[in-house]
Amino acid sequence: MYKYEIIIYWDNQDGVYIADVPELPGCSAHCKTYNAALDNAKEAIRLWIDTAKEFGDPVPEPKGHRLLYA
Repeated sequence: MYKYEIIIYWDNQDGVYIADVPELPGCSAHCKTYNAALDNAKEAIRLWIDTAKEFGDPVPEPKGHRLLYA
């Protein structure tokens, strides 16, 4: 299992939680609940990695620590 940082925040404009994976460019998910957004982000990570491997693109190693917390 990969251990990438997932940042989850509430988006007032769309009324959903956004789950962003900063170490994987373009990898994010959203949903109406926090837990569903987290689950969707985990699936998005798996799909991102599968796609990168399929096309021979590099997969970054997880940094394993928080990049920024505010």
